[in-house]
Amino acid sequence: MSHESTRVVIDLDLPLSRISRHLYGHFAEHLGRCIYGGFFVGEDSDIPNEAGIRLDVVDALRELKIPNLRWPGGCFADDYHWRDGIGPVGERPRMVNSHWGDIVEDNSFGTHEFMQLCEMLGADAYVNGNVGSGTVREMSEWIEYLTRADDSPMAALRRANGRDEPWKVPFFGIGNEAWGCGGNMRAEAYTDLARQYATYVRDHGDNTVYRIAAGANTDDYRWTASLMKGLGCLGGCPGESSTPYQALSLHYYTMTGPWDSKGSATDFTDDEWYVALSRAFRIEELLTRHSTVMDGYDPDKRVGLVLDEWGTWWDVEEGTNPGFLYQQNTLRDALVASVHFDSFHRHSDRLVMANIAQTVNVLQAMLLTDPDTGALVKTPTFHVFEMNTGHHDAGALAAHVVGSESRHVDGRDLPLLSASASTKDGSALISLSNLDSSSARTVVLDLRGGDLGEVSARILTADDTAAHNTPQDPDRIAPVAHDGVRPHPRGLEVDLPAHSYVTVSVAIS
Repeated sequence: MSHESTRVVIDLDLPLSRISRHLYGHFAEHLGRCIYGGFFVGEDSDIPNEAGIRLDVVDALRELKIPNLRWPGGCFADDYHWRDGIGPVGERPRMVNSHWGDIVEDNSFGTHEFMQLCEMLGADAYVNGNVGSGTVREMSEWIEYLTRADDSPMAALRRANGRDEPWKVPFFGIGNEAWGCGGNMRAEAYTDLARQYATYVRDHGDNTVYRIAAGANTDDYRWTASLMKGLGCLGGCPGESSTPYQALSLHYYTMTGPWDSKGSATDFTDDEWYVALSRAFRIEELLTRHSTVMDGYDPDKRVGLVLDEWGTWWDVEEGTNPGFLYQQNTLRDALVASVHFDSFHRHSDRLVMANIAQTVNVLQAMLLTDPDTGALVKTPTFHVFEMNTGHHDAGALAAHVVGSESRHVDGRDLPLLSASASTKDGSALISLSNLDSSSARTVVLDLRGGDLGEVSARILTADDTAAHNTPQDPDRIAPVAHDGVRPHPRGLEVDLPAHSYVTVSVAIS
């Protein structure tokens, strides 16, 4: 392929919308070994911990500058009654986690433990309330317990349980997947409940809550329209000081097969490689079309879109509990993530938050912990998140790909090069994904509107598309410095090996 055949044109001096750091958010559900054995091992564990919270997990996630953490679910949220998770641990009632493994939950990780975890991580709390089996009063009292400073009943209860000062809770979810595990509701029925429940998730003191209604599954545009219509006159209505909820969510998972046969995380064909990436690329269509529906009601983009569940979903690893959703994580998963991030950057005018599912030991995890040895493994997806921290709160730059090849896969054309860019603090960060499983390519970065200074680059790749990290080989796939970047009359020339992810950082003036 000639050097001029593929270009990425970037106007360095024309930043668009801000890429919120919250697009790099995370999700921790009471599911499998995400909480217990993942984040939380208990104070009696031999694994170094603080109040039961694993310190190596915290240290690793700090590398990602984790902006927010969603908890306690997921489907678990609409079975969770928060009062069961406060007070002396030995006196907390148990419950059945009927969604995930049908196991008994002892509630030893509850509100105080989660908020301590967020403080240790330096992450904002995204608490998901219970609409499906809960009450308006229960949800209202939870936000009071969390955020009120005076001598109100719930603030007094919090102090009795050992926490004097209120916490900050900037994000609160009004139920989860109300169309499914959160109540099997119709769109209109849930819209009415979302208005009602959100009304009672009050701002206490100086804590301002961003309320997120449980939005659509994949391409259910009718659900999105119902929630937007339910907000009424967004410009301000007589007698209404604000909208009851400020955002709505969307869930979309990448898989290569149907629900009962999603495909293996590590044993896949070349065709399945491309199908997975094609289906990851579908996020562009979904964000575009849901945003278009929202634009019809809200052209000024006052209401946010939150993709608070996304990622790959494969068949569980052999010998593990099917309800625990434990899967390995390969280079393919890393490129699924990079494709999503490129789309997130393009839609950062409407998309205000995203949460990958899930942070530890579940689905497309950042970290895997070995249940026998306690060893911690960083996944390829972890490394993509880390390589992208420079995009946090940066100005999105349009990255126009010219001359890229594509491959017709699964009913759509899959571009074999994905790219995005941003600018912040006098530098630009450019992300490049070569989705071709077997062929390298050279790309010209056509950089306009600025003088280029120091350049550095990193690459994530391996000799095998199914490469993954294990306790025995924890760094089989990890980022290294990339020397395949050279000056070019148009800007820079970058070598992209087959199945690789590259970030290029450029000082600009």
